[in-house]
Amino acid sequence: MASLDQVIQAGGRRFRTATEFVEATLKQAILSGALLPGTPLRQEELATRFEMSRMPIREALRQLEAQGLVDFEPHRGAIVVEITLADSDDNFAIRSALEPQALRLSLPHLGPDDFALAEDLIAEIDSENDPARMGELNRRFHMTLYAGAGLPRLLALTEQHLVAADRYLRFHLATDGDMGQAEHRALVAACRARDENEAVAVLNRHLARARAGLSAFFAARAAS
Repeated sequence: MASLDQVIQAGGRRFRTATEFVEATLKQAILSGALLPGTPLRQEELATRFEMSRMPIREALRQLEAQGLVDFEPHRGAIVVEITLADSDDNFAIRSALEPQALRLSLPHLGPDDFALAEDLIAEIDSENDPARMGELNRRFHMTLYAGAGLPRLLALTEQHLVAADRYLRFHLATDGDMGQAEHRALVAACRARDENEAVAVLNRHLARARAGLSAFFAARAAS
């Protein structure tokens, strides 16, 4: 596994700005495992290693925070986000139990306005590049199709785990880039047709594909 200094040297200076160079280099180091979860990212130390001032370091860290790769914690500053395969599998196991049930209960109560809103959200995702915004739109899309379930506790728990999945989604987007829009469209089509079994099957494929993508990410990082 390459060290951060090796990643910096390999990156060269093929970026328009220092901030872009730092952001891209740190992202590669985080995704490859050169910077492990929980690693502190001290601005002064990074400025020394990158041989530049702290300003582009600070801006790059904020951009990585928006992408879900870095957290800012009280008294610790910036750290690499904690993400593990076990946590990811736990999240997907819970979602795989909650979301199909929410969809089954919701489907009979969904109407044209709900389907139109879901399709509008798909279109917004298509035109969005910001991972944080894409995560928000993805949550709104799914919750639009589950809202008809009419069970507040189930819906609150479902949304809670969709929110928790955001950081896994951002890692997935950073490595794969596929939000599963084809499945989103197929899901709306099945709901419009009132085909409950097909809708649930599409949703299950959607969740399984996302889980497999993250498993592949962790396997590739372990092998690097």
